[in-house]
Amino acid sequence: MERDRSAPVVGLDVPAEIGMPVEEIATPALIIELDQFQKNVKTLKDFIETHGVRLRAHAKTHKSADVARYQMSQGGACGVCCQKVSEAQALVSAGIDDVLVSNQVVDKRQIGHLAEMAKSARVMVCVDDAGNVDELAQAAQAAGVEIGCLVEIDVGAGRCGVQPGREAAVLAGRIAQARGLKFAGLQAYQGSAQHKAEFETRKALIGEAVRQVRETVDLLAAEGLGCEIVAGAGTGTFALEAQSGLYNELQCGSYVFMDADYQRILDENGEPVSMFGNSLFIVTSVMSKTRPGFAVCDAGLKAQSADSGLPRVHGRDGVTYIKWSDEHGVLEDPGDTLKLGDKVWLVPGHCDPTCNLYDTYVGVRDGKVECLWPVTARGRVF
Repeated sequence: MERDRSAPVVGLDVPAEIGMPVEEIATPALIIELDQFQKNVKTLKDFIETHGVRLRAHAKTHKSADVARYQMSQGGACGVCCQKVSEAQALVSAGIDDVLVSNQVVDKRQIGHLAEMAKSARVMVCVDDAGNVDELAQAAQAAGVEIGCLVEIDVGAGRCGVQPGREAAVLAGRIAQARGLKFAGLQAYQGSAQHKAEFETRKALIGEAVRQVRETVDLLAAEGLGCEIVAGAGTGTFALEAQSGLYNELQCGSYVFMDADYQRILDENGEPVSMFGNSLFIVTSVMSKTRPGFAVCDAGLKAQSADSGLPRVHGRDGVTYIKWSDEHGVLEDPGDTLKLGDKVWLVPGHCDPTCNLYDTYVGVRDGKVECLWPVTARGRVF
């Protein structure tokens, strides 16, 4: 595709223009390699169809209406998860019509926003408190809407959620009796299992989660409460939940991009999990080359999340990202292969918080910019 020379030059608002060669992208920039992105989406679609489960893709990973639309139109997703009300609002405003806020919403103003959203989309939320149920019901009645509620149970993550079994059943009963609310099922996400490197460790943690879910589902059934949704399952463990015969809605997020941290986990043969490939990169430029064996690039801490460690250099054997500061990254280059202005592609350590640092995804294919997608819900953390 020939570059449109009449198009505006790269400005302060976007790092690239459609049709531009990858080498001309202003750096640091957040790149989606579209072929691998689409392959990842298709891989999980094929999986859910084979196993007879639903996918509610987690949009906290990408915060993008464009990515969410693709996951729903091409990737088999029945809807999306969001982690915050404002994040959900941004996607609903952009046309996403089926959203689960997979978190507790207790602020009265935010509850009101949740109810307003339910006027134009299917909206669900997680609960783990009886008083919160009453507040959600009041808001739903005032707005004339129905809000679906998943009782969140703590299956080992030690975060939110009531205890499985009787405590969950009591809360589900309260939801079922509340006007304006619908008891939609269980949220049973074992978050602490997702990044455990050893397969057997992950398997054991999910096995215990499944046991607790089964106990709760059986108790609900005994009390006449149907459990339409049993949700959870992240990128690190979804195959285990899908095989349980209980979980029927997966909440994978990072699969669409992958990151360096997820690619450290191992399969049952002790090999790195390879079902999905890296489609998200930070492209950075060499800005200084004054010392033999080293180079400095323009992607530092402000260009990527630091919580899961240093990024991995992609496609350049022997080059390693070894240190960062606010605006600089130090690359070890023993062969002195890098020169001033060279582009280096980095696989971020953790994709979710990295994406929240950028305004725009630059979609590339065959060495050229094919699309520019806004990070729709960037900064929506409330």
